[in-house]
Amino acid sequence: MYQNIITQSKPELEKAMEFFTKEIAKIRTGLASPSLVEDVMVDVYGQKMPIKHIAAISCPERRQILVQPWDKGIIGAVEKALMQSSFGSSPITDREGVRLHLPMLTQEFREKLSKVIAEKEEETREVIRKIRDEAWGQIQEKARLGEIREDDKFKGKEELQKIVDEYNKKIEEAIARKLQDIKAE
Repeated sequence: MYQNIITQSKPELEKAMEFFTKEIAKIRTGLASPSLVEDVMVDVYGQKMPIKHIAAISCPERRQILVQPWDKGIIGAVEKALMQSSFGSSPITDREGVRLHLPMLTQEFREKLSKVIAEKEEETREVIRKIRDEAWGQIQEKARLGEIREDDKFKGKEELQKIVDEYNKKIEEAIARKLQDIKAE
Protein backbone atom coordinates (compact mmCIF):
# COMPACT_ATOMS: atom_id res chain seq x y z
CA MET A 1 0.00 0.00 0.00
CA TYR A 2 2.82 2.43 0.82
CA GLN A 3 4.35 1.66 -2.59
CA ASN A 4 1.31 3.22 -4.27
CA ILE A 5 1.77 6.45 -2.32
CA ILE A 6 5.45 6.58 -3.24
CA THR A 7 4.68 5.79 -6.89
CA GLN A 8 2.17 8.65 -6.96
CA SER A 9 4.84 11.01 -5.60
CA LYS A 10 7.40 10.20 -8.30
CA PRO A 11 5.76 12.21 -11.13
CA GLU A 12 5.60 15.26 -8.86
CA LEU A 13 9.28 14.87 -7.98
CA GLU A 14 10.08 14.50 -11.67
CA LYS A 15 8.17 17.71 -12.47
CA ALA A 16 10.11 19.58 -9.79
CA MET A 17 13.40 18.31 -11.21
CA GLU A 18 12.37 19.17 -14.77
CA PHE A 19 11.38 22.69 -13.71
CA PHE A 20 14.70 23.14 -11.91
CA THR A 21 16.65 21.94 -14.94
CA LYS A 22 14.81 24.38 -17.22
CA GLU A 23 15.31 27.26 -14.79
CA ILE A 24 19.06 26.81 -14.47
CA ALA A 25 19.37 26.35 -18.25
CA LYS A 26 18.14 29.94 -18.57
CA ILE A 27 21.01 31.20 -16.42
CA ARG A 28 23.75 32.62 -18.56
CA THR A 29 27.15 30.99 -18.62
CA GLY A 30 30.20 31.79 -20.69
CA LEU A 31 28.61 29.92 -23.59
CA ALA A 32 25.68 31.00 -25.72
CA SER A 33 22.58 28.84 -25.48
CA PRO A 34 19.14 29.17 -27.13
CA SER A 35 17.53 28.66 -23.72
CA LEU A 36 18.84 32.07 -22.67
CA VAL A 37 16.49 33.92 -25.02
CA GLU A 38 13.73 31.48 -25.93
CA ASP A 39 11.35 32.79 -23.26
CA VAL A 40 12.01 36.51 -23.85
CA MET A 41 8.61 38.04 -24.57
CA VAL A 42 8.19 39.98 -27.83
CA ASP A 43 5.31 42.36 -28.49
CA VAL A 44 4.07 41.22 -31.94
CA TYR A 45 0.74 40.87 -33.68
CA GLY A 46 -0.97 42.73 -30.84
CA GLN A 47 0.14 40.32 -28.13
CA LYS A 48 3.21 39.20 -26.22
CA MET A 49 4.79 35.98 -27.44
CA PRO A 50 8.01 34.16 -26.47
CA ILE A 51 10.76 34.28 -29.08
CA LYS A 52 10.69 30.50 -29.42
CA HIS A 53 7.20 30.75 -30.94
CA ILE A 54 8.10 33.29 -33.61
CA ALA A 55 11.70 32.57 -34.57
CA ALA A 56 14.47 30.04 -35.01
CA ILE A 57 17.20 30.36 -32.40
CA SER A 58 20.75 29.13 -32.95
CA CYS A 59 24.28 29.67 -31.67
CA PRO A 60 26.64 29.99 -34.65
CA GLU A 61 29.56 30.92 -32.38
CA ARG A 62 30.56 30.28 -28.79
CA ARG A 63 29.32 33.66 -27.48
CA GLN A 64 26.72 34.53 -30.08
CA ILE A 65 23.00 33.85 -30.35
CA LEU A 66 21.23 34.27 -33.68
CA VAL A 67 17.48 34.83 -33.67
CA GLN A 68 15.87 34.45 -37.10
CA PRO A 69 12.19 35.46 -37.07
CA TRP A 70 10.06 33.54 -39.54
CA ASP A 71 8.33 36.83 -40.42
CA LYS A 72 11.07 39.31 -41.35
CA GLY A 73 8.66 42.18 -40.59
CA ILE A 74 9.02 41.61 -36.85
CA ILE A 75 12.81 41.82 -36.66
CA GLY A 76 12.52 45.28 -35.06
CA ALA A 77 10.23 43.97 -32.32
CA VAL A 78 12.61 41.08 -31.61
CA GLU A 79 15.56 43.47 -31.43
CA LYS A 80 13.66 45.74 -29.03
CA ALA A 81 12.73 42.81 -26.76
CA LEU A 82 16.33 41.57 -26.66
CA MET A 83 17.55 45.10 -25.92
CA GLN A 84 15.19 45.33 -22.93
CA SER A 85 16.33 42.00 -21.54
CA SER A 86 19.45 42.09 -19.42
CA PHE A 87 22.18 40.34 -21.38
CA GLY A 88 24.79 43.04 -21.06
CA SER A 89 25.08 43.69 -24.79
CA SER A 90 23.16 45.33 -27.60
CA PRO A 91 21.63 43.18 -30.32
CA ILE A 92 22.81 43.66 -33.91
CA THR A 93 20.31 43.36 -36.74
CA ASP A 94 21.31 42.12 -40.18
CA ARG A 95 19.63 40.37 -43.13
CA GLU A 96 19.62 37.00 -41.39
CA GLY A 97 18.06 38.18 -38.15
CA VAL A 98 19.16 39.55 -34.81
CA ARG A 99 22.56 38.64 -33.37
CA LEU A 100 23.31 38.93 -29.71
CA HIS A 101 26.98 38.85 -28.69
CA LEU A 102 27.44 37.85 -25.07
CA PRO A 103 30.25 39.62 -23.22
CA MET A 104 32.71 37.74 -21.05
CA LEU A 105 31.58 37.15 -17.49
CA THR A 106 33.21 39.16 -14.72
CA GLN A 107 34.05 37.56 -11.39
CA GLU A 108 31.37 39.68 -9.71
CA PHE A 109 28.74 38.53 -12.22
CA ARG A 110 29.78 34.89 -11.75
CA GLU A 111 29.23 35.27 -8.00
CA LYS A 112 25.76 36.71 -8.64
CA LEU A 113 24.96 33.77 -10.92
CA SER A 114 26.10 31.35 -8.22
CA LYS A 115 23.71 33.02 -5.76
CA VAL A 116 20.84 32.76 -8.23
CA ILE A 117 21.59 29.06 -8.72
CA ALA A 118 21.64 28.57 -4.93
CA GLU A 119 18.21 30.25 -4.67
CA LYS A 120 16.77 27.99 -7.39
CA GLU A 121 18.31 24.99 -5.65
CA GLU A 122 16.68 25.88 -2.32
CA GLU A 123 13.29 26.47 -3.96
CA THR A 124 13.45 23.05 -5.61
CA ARG A 125 14.59 21.33 -2.42
CA GLU A 126 11.63 22.93 -0.59
CA VAL A 127 9.24 21.52 -3.19
CA ILE A 128 10.83 18.08 -2.85
CA ARG A 129 10.57 18.25 0.94
CA LYS A 130 6.92 19.22 0.66
CA ILE A 131 6.22 16.26 -1.64
CA ARG A 132 8.07 13.95 0.76
CA ASP A 133 6.15 15.31 3.76
CA GLU A 134 2.80 14.87 2.00
CA ALA A 135 3.62 11.28 1.05
CA TRP A 136 4.86 10.54 4.59
CA GLY A 137 1.67 12.05 6.00
CA GLN A 138 -0.41 9.76 3.77
CA ILE A 139 1.60 6.74 4.87
CA GLN A 140 1.14 7.66 8.54
CA GLU A 141 -2.58 8.19 8.01
CA LYS A 142 -2.92 4.76 6.39
CA ALA A 143 -0.99 3.25 9.32
CA ARG A 144 -3.35 4.95 11.83
CA LEU A 145 -6.33 3.54 9.97
CA GLY A 146 -4.78 0.08 10.04
CA GLU A 147 -4.41 -0.13 6.25
CA ILE A 148 -0.60 -0.31 6.52
CA ARG A 149 1.33 -2.40 9.05
CA GLU A 150 3.76 -0.63 11.34
CA ASP A 151 6.74 -2.39 9.71
CA ASP A 152 5.61 -1.28 6.26
CA LYS A 153 5.17 2.26 7.52
CA PHE A 154 8.88 2.48 8.36
CA LYS A 155 9.89 0.65 5.17
CA GLY A 156 7.87 3.26 3.30
CA LYS A 157 9.66 6.04 5.14
CA GLU A 158 13.06 4.58 4.25
CA GLU A 159 12.10 4.04 0.60
CA LEU A 160 10.67 7.54 0.37
CA GLN A 161 13.88 9.01 1.78
CA LYS A 162 15.99 7.01 -0.70
CA ILE A 163 14.00 8.50 -3.59
CA VAL A 164 14.31 12.01 -2.16
CA ASP A 165 18.06 11.47 -1.77
CA GLU A 166 18.26 10.42 -5.45
CA TYR A 167 16.57 13.65 -6.54
CA ASN A 168 18.78 15.71 -4.26
CA LYS A 169 21.80 14.06 -5.86
CA LYS A 170 20.44 14.90 -9.33
CA ILE A 171 20.10 18.53 -8.22
CA GLU A 172 23.68 18.58 -6.96
CA GLU A 173 24.94 17.09 -10.25
CA ALA A 174 23.02 19.66 -12.32
CA ILE A 175 24.41 22.48 -10.17
CA ALA A 176 27.96 21.16 -10.48
CA ARG A 177 27.63 21.08 -14.29
CA LYS A 178 26.19 24.60 -14.38
CA LEU A 179 28.86 26.03 -12.07
CA GLN A 180 31.51 24.36 -14.20
CA ASP A 181 30.02 26.07 -17.29
CA ILE A 182 30.05 29.41 -15.51
CA LYS A 183 33.69 29.03 -14.49
CA ALA A 184 34.85 27.67 -17.84
CA GLU A 185 34.78 30.75 -19.98
